[in-house]
Amino acid sequence: MNDSPSIFNRGIDSYREIDPLSGEISPTANQESLSDEDALWQSLSGDLQASSEGEKIRIWKDNLDCLSRLGRGTKLLIAAVEPQNFTLCYGNPTLCQLAGIQPSLDSQSRDDRQRLLHHLLQDHLSEGDRQGLEQLYRRQVLLRILGDRYGIDLKSQLGWDEPAIVSFQSPNYSEPRMIEFWVNAAGLKIIPLDPDQDEFADLRLEQHSRPENPESLTDLSTLESLEQRVCWENYRVEGLLLLEGVDVTIRETIRQISQLLISTHSILRPDRFRQINQHLKSLFRCDNSFILSTERDPVRLFVETESRNLSVTSYPLDSLQGSHFLQAAAANRIWNVTNLSADWTGECEKQLVEAGVRSLLLIPLVVQVSGNDSRLARRSPSQSQQMVGLVGLTKSHPHHFHSIDIRRGEELVAPFTVALRQIVQQRLTQFTNIHPSVEWRFIQELERRSWGLPPEAIIFAELYPLYGISDIRGSSDERNRAIEADLIEQFQLGLAVVEAVCTAEEQSFVEQLRLDLLERIEGIQRGVTVDGEVTAIEYLKDHLEGYFDYFCHCSPLAAEAVATYRAACDNEHDCVYVARSRYDETVNQINARLRDTWEIWQEKMQKIIPHYCDVECSDGIDHMIYAGAAINPSFSRFHLHSLRYEQLRAVCDCARVALRIQADYQTTLQVTHLVLVQDCTVDIFHDEKTERLFDVRGTRDTRYEIVKKRIDKGVEAQTGDRITQPGMLTVVYATNKEWEEYEQYLRYLAREGWVADKIEFGTVEPQPGVSGLKFARVRVLPASNSLPDLALNGSPSLGE
Repeated sequence: MNDSPSIFNRGIDSYREIDPLSGEISPTANQESLSDEDALWQSLSGDLQASSEGEKIRIWKDNLDCLSRLGRGTKLLIAAVEPQNFTLCYGNPTLCQLAGIQPSLDSQSRDDRQRLLHHLLQDHLSEGDRQGLEQLYRRQVLLRILGDRYGIDLKSQLGWDEPAIVSFQSPNYSEPRMIEFWVNAAGLKIIPLDPDQDEFADLRLEQHSRPENPESLTDLSTLESLEQRVCWENYRVEGLLLLEGVDVTIRETIRQISQLLISTHSILRPDRFRQINQHLKSLFRCDNSFILSTERDPVRLFVETESRNLSVTSYPLDSLQGSHFLQAAAANRIWNVTNLSADWTGECEKQLVEAGVRSLLLIPLVVQVSGNDSRLARRSPSQSQQMVGLVGLTKSHPHHFHSIDIRRGEELVAPFTVALRQIVQQRLTQFTNIHPSVEWRFIQELERRSWGLPPEAIIFAELYPLYGISDIRGSSDERNRAIEADLIEQFQLGLAVVEAVCTAEEQSFVEQLRLDLLERIEGIQRGVTVDGEVTAIEYLKDHLEGYFDYFCHCSPLAAEAVATYRAACDNEHDCVYVARSRYDETVNQINARLRDTWEIWQEKMQKIIPHYCDVECSDGIDHMIYAGAAINPSFSRFHLHSLRYEQLRAVCDCARVALRIQADYQTTLQVTHLVLVQDCTVDIFHDEKTERLFDVRGTRDTRYEIVKKRIDKGVEAQTGDRITQPGMLTVVYATNKEWEEYEQYLRYLAREGWVADKIEFGTVEPQPGVSGLKFARVRVLPASNSLPDLALNGSPSLGE
């Protein structure tokens, strides 16, 4: 307030000395005839003549007397402040005790207490907090000016009862206390030194004194702009300012914890965890806290350490059976363990006891789940719940936590639950298209990195690969024919334009253009490639279309030809795109229906056992399955055989769908189907430098990748024919053991009516890096009314 000295221009020599605890007032020499209290309030009232103003001062005096008498029995923090220098002249016992000012009858000690009280705000509040209180005081003065001079009553509007929360440094506590102060200016008198001076004259404030208008001044920005207009030098303030405060440390600590929990940063970041832990230790007066993450097996216990990283300990999920952790989850309430040393179960609680923990307060974090798959889930008739984590608070002596701690813990359940669930969601956003079967491993790795640990490779070892492809045979030739048809059509339209111009006028240059177009049409009829497609379109744009504006003026026939050409090219491709559009639609329909068919079967296969599956679509679809114990610990040989047989059934269904599409679209496009067998396992890993989610690892695994890329183009060694044929299922294998297994599967497929009984055999022509492969080929049977309804028997079949 130093920038506005006039508003505080009130000498303090006339004030009586007030005891900071009792409120008693000692007389001065020039007012010995007056009682202590009368002298004080006479000095405060000054030269007041109006009885109404004198009544206000007497009420203020009575209030201070009351505060002095009742001060020792209230939790309110009360202080009387001199507005001219914003220092205290009175503090009730609660405030003095918080500030460490002790009562004493000794006169010298009284002087020391008075000096301590005088500088209390400067010594125990930060500069920012003091300025906040002074800002509220200014707001009160402004509102009084508006009320006294303009009749605008804003007592019930914004700003009148606005509190300020300050951080109070108390010697009685290791951490600052949060105090919420209200500024009470009822005992002040605001006296304008020059009544004729009006800094608000141009605003016509008198119109806001009407009952229907005061709300227009309550906007905070409006009040701030009015404060800037006040000529503080024109006002004198008399009286004392009252500060009324209450300790809101508990409430603010809970709010600060909640804000930390729901922020965008992970609570498992060491710095964020440390902040939360500090607040929890203050709120619950405990030694430490920990977080137990239970969404995955094994569960993980996070504890702050003196080092930069958190301490992370894993425990098997089964080891929690019978523990207080699961009891808290089952009860779904704050769980108070009064003496852990007398009642513990399992390795986790044993280690807590060995670390000196005696009192334990557990906050279970339970969410609604759609099923009851988790061993940490509890089911009621109307809902299923699962504990995603647990917050623990520890103390080294028993019987520490009480009912008040339980109530405080209940307020933190919701933000802690949100924080733990956000960890998973935030981490998954760093990866895209992660298959659910391997998602847990990526979450685990992201958790490690959030603890500050170095990256660790994501590897799934000893997985069984199952590869298959449904390839559109002759798609490249079919597209080339479509390109040829469209180009010939567009060049013929261009030729019509040039011939119309030649008819209208003789131009040697135009005649040469006509001859060029005829030559290019002949070249396209001999065959065209994708590169030739681009070159031909560029030729028309550079050597023909640029002349169209001129050609339109040559003759009406030429203008009509140009309009026809432009209309044919009026599409997103800017060229004739009719045959290619039909081709694209056919290929897209084949891909879409094959993909939909495979996805239906994949959903069923995932129910056998979770496994990784990647599907790619280009000219047909190919799928890559990896299954093994590294992905799901329950994996067994039975699951492998079940997946292999189901893969064959799915590919057969795709073959039936392809036959239906060929009939529906009357297309010459045909689809071939192949399954590659390998009974040896491979290792896959995630390389963050590539777009693919997984790559294979090792020389042996790389060979399998080479076979995958080349096998659909493989030919029979004896005849040179492609090993894949439309409407047939080709199984490629390397060893007799592999064939014995798949011979059984083909027999089952024939029994179900998927394939014919006759099997064709052959040897695959060796290719670079690929040799020793054999194949078996069977015809896929179309759906027949005589066959059982496979869909009703649990086997989806879009081809029927």
